[in-house]
Amino acid sequence: MPVLFDEKNKTFHLCNDEISYIMTILPNEQMGQLYFGKRIHQRPDYSYLLELATHRPVTAYLREDDRTFSLEHVKQEYGVYGTTDFRQPAVEVLQENGSRLSDFRYKGHQITPGKPRLAGLPATYTEQDSEAETLVLTLEDPVAGITLELLYTIFAEGGAIARSARLTNCGEKAVHLLSAMSLCLDLPDCEYDWMQFSGAWARERHLKTRKLTQGIQSVGSRRGHSSPHHNPFIALKRPTADEFQGEAIGFSLIYSGNFLAQAEVDTYNVTRVLLGIHPSGFDWKLEPQESFQTPEAVVVYSDKGLNGMSQTFHHLYQTRLARGFWRDRERPILINNWEATYFDFTEDRLVEIAQKAQECGVELFVLDDGWFGKRCSDHAGLGDWIANPDRLPNGVSGLARRIEALGMRFGLWFEPEMINKDSDLYRAHPDWLLETPGRPMSHGRFQYVLDFSRREVVDHIYGMMSKILEEAKLSYIKWDMNRSITECYSNALPADRQGEVFHRYILGVYDLYERLTARFPEVLFESCASGGGRFDPGMLYYAPQAWASDDSDAVERLKIQYGSSFCYPISSIGSHVSVVPNHQVFRITPLHTRANVAYFGTFGYELDLNRLTGPEQEEVRKQIAFMKSHRRTLQFGRFYRLKSPFEGNVTAWMSVSEDQSEAVVGWYRVLNDVNAPFTRIRLQGLDPSRCYQIDGKGCFYGDELMHVGLITSDASTGEVPVGGQPSCDFDSQVFVLKVL
Repeated sequence: MPVLFDEKNKTFHLCNDEISYIMTILPNEQMGQLYFGKRIHQRPDYSYLLELATHRPVTAYLREDDRTFSLEHVKQEYGVYGTTDFRQPAVEVLQENGSRLSDFRYKGHQITPGKPRLAGLPATYTEQDSEAETLVLTLEDPVAGITLELLYTIFAEGGAIARSARLTNCGEKAVHLLSAMSLCLDLPDCEYDWMQFSGAWARERHLKTRKLTQGIQSVGSRRGHSSPHHNPFIALKRPTADEFQGEAIGFSLIYSGNFLAQAEVDTYNVTRVLLGIHPSGFDWKLEPQESFQTPEAVVVYSDKGLNGMSQTFHHLYQTRLARGFWRDRERPILINNWEATYFDFTEDRLVEIAQKAQECGVELFVLDDGWFGKRCSDHAGLGDWIANPDRLPNGVSGLARRIEALGMRFGLWFEPEMINKDSDLYRAHPDWLLETPGRPMSHGRFQYVLDFSRREVVDHIYGMMSKILEEAKLSYIKWDMNRSITECYSNALPADRQGEVFHRYILGVYDLYERLTARFPEVLFESCASGGGRFDPGMLYYAPQAWASDDSDAVERLKIQYGSSFCYPISSIGSHVSVVPNHQVFRITPLHTRANVAYFGTFGYELDLNRLTGPEQEEVRKQIAFMKSHRRTLQFGRFYRLKSPFEGNVTAWMSVSEDQSEAVVGWYRVLNDVNAPFTRIRLQGLDPSRCYQIDGKGCFYGDELMHVGLITSDASTGEVPVGGQPSCDFDSQVFVLKVL
């Protein structure tokens, strides 16, 4: 059984074939952490792992007759501040008398097969009870009158554990939660490299690595969304670990709002990792008999390096976080009109773009911003989700019928959480904005944020969106969100509940997603927030793919997609071929390289194919045919990172089909070389005993390709012969391996 309890020694052992997670009930009845890592044997007594220090000077102790037991020197499951522990706490509760002290003591536990749902929140799930077991530890603080439930789900396969917490006010007075983290994990040492995935708009999820050291290191967001600046995912790896060997631990938060990911190393080199809703500005009033459920955090252990960690996340999130009709299906190849037309289009112009795309093999046409209200620029129209008759004289449904008549599916862009002041919705409901009374309002892209903490606002937007989805029979929705939240204040909540607005807003977003996906289960939703501003696991629960970045330049995308792959499956990464010069960096890259990068994702086009030359259009046809032939392997195969764009001029990665009969390798060089050394890359994940055919190269056994390597030398290793194929800047190759 994955969850074992030894009543005599008061220990819990969560285990499967890969990992062990061991806890104990401490002498003061709080919960202590003993071990998390590679699977170890079950034994009746793990008390030797509870390292109680002999007397340490300048230390506070819980009992006058015991100078060994101090929470400052004990690894805990859900630490609290102020009663001998001086580290950052997992929970902080403001009680009626002004005290913030808590003392959560073990009262009981329950072990159940499967995994319960978290009400109103995205979370991993099981389809059969045999896939996982869940432990619920019940702790109580009798003075504060609060019950704390710690939820742990260990899956039958893979090195993943899902964690969350639920607090219930069993007292007679309201309390205020000032902090309630989803995960607290105390590790016995600090010999790790800290890895974060940070950046900004158009350069999201760049890998940053530094040595973990004493003090606090953290990333987070207070923008109202997970943000392009920091992702709700961090990793700790041993200094000797790399992509394919050594220990790595990944921490991921299934949440789309303000978050904190933090590692605190004390002066005894114990590392405390906290992950959850950012406590800054958070204040949740908990009335008697009310409960608060934290978002879910997932922690993954791997002793097979960073690739092993990533593949565990990929499998779990692809199959047991993403849901619904499109979860396991290959994604349609689409064309989006935004960079082709921006706001300057007519219905006929759109059909002209779609017609050429269909001739080339594109399966889905997506109409982006500008189709609704008075939306001729970004100054007006948001909130008025009614077709602009000047642009779409036959409405959205009329355009959809014309696109479908071409043999394509039709999709539409929405930005449902935002509003312009120049809109009928604002004129009717100016109080529906988030704004602080008496304070100036700041804007982003000339737009403001609707108060999604209010049910009536979400209801109104749902009514408008569902009407269009019903009438036009849409196949795809691109859900955008183009600004962070400022002046976060709800006119519908009293003063003592304003600290709830950020979280209630995200719950409103989740509610709208849930209602739409339930009513229109076969619509493919793609999340987007100025590209990668809300690329997080919370969104993946509702939308199985996300527009990874507004930056579609192939060279920049190497880093963006490489960084994304540490946590997120390839099927979730929206990746397109765009026009050159690129609209973000004005770089000119070869058409084949733009496609070779975009293949490793959902794949599509951001341009007007009518403006390409005849040979270019023919190349596009071949690209689309290639993607259709290898889409299953590219989107759902086991993904391996081979060479990092953060470490050199060459990037390489590959996907291997589930049965190891096919693999697709991507190789990319940013700047050309001259008279360069010979090059090769060692592949991964192949069947060592089978022979793989590579077009133009021959047949090679899997063990050769993994241990000797795939030769990637090209014309840059010497002088290009007359009539030979030259190399160039921003060059790339894709190799297809097939078992004979």
